[in-house]
Amino acid sequence: MEPPDTDEVSGSERVTLSTGQTVTLPLSTRATMTGVVISAALDGVRKLLPSGLSPVRLGPRRAAVTFLAVEYHSVDGGTVEPYNEFGVLVPAFRDASNSGFRGRLPGGVGGYVWYLPVTTEPARALGVEIWGYPKVTGEIDITDSGSRRQTTVSVDGKHLLTVEIGRPSSLPVEPSVRTESYTVQDGTVLKEPLSFEGQFGVWPLSTQLSYTLGSHPRADALRELSLGNRALVRCHGTGTFEIHPGTPIDRR
Repeated sequence: MEPPDTDEVSGSERVTLSTGQTVTLPLSTRATMTGVVISAALDGVRKLLPSGLSPVRLGPRRAAVTFLAVEYHSVDGGTVEPYNEFGVLVPAFRDASNSGFRGRLPGGVGGYVWYLPVTTEPARALGVEIWGYPKVTGEIDITDSGSRRQTTVSVDGKHLLTVEIGRPSSLPVEPSVRTESYTVQDGTVLKEPLSFEGQFGVWPLSTQLSYTLGSHPRADALRELSLGNRALVRCHGTGTFEIHPGTPIDRR
């Protein structure tokens, strides 16, 4: 990957990937995403997080894990071909003193990206080389049946999981939804500001969720978290998703 070129006027950066594409940051995409938050064992979730991040706590012994299926329809105006993505994230705070839902939501909590399969090599290079996202290439099949969306993920020929989520109704959101993702790149924990504009819907506390963990080693790691079987939050949206360059979490 070549060093980024910065446009001093607009503040944008242009980065050339190892796969040959040159993209502009912040990265603008058109995407459809469906996600669910479920409960998980607090002690197990803590082990997934790097130093400097603390899990969102749901109680004395429970934290949370997010499954997020994304279809990227357009990336940087077509610079990178469309692809599918499936993320396993841990809702987390940078400030260890605000490790519960008392914190500022949604802007005060972000998601540490623990695993992020994608369907193309340019998509993998894009995430790994710019932000340190833990992307790997795999097979991700996303299908809709009525109001439910099913996602099946396999990596290295092994089934990771199949998850089916009831999609909540969505409405235009103004202003944009903003949050952060967290990654580790070259040993440094980074935060990446994220924004979403378009149609978005959220629904709390339901049983419109089912999932089956497969034989992949990451599935075994998820089993150890004693995941819940109810959706704490379901979300669905279609619109413009923007990812900004990452900066160290300890930088003000």
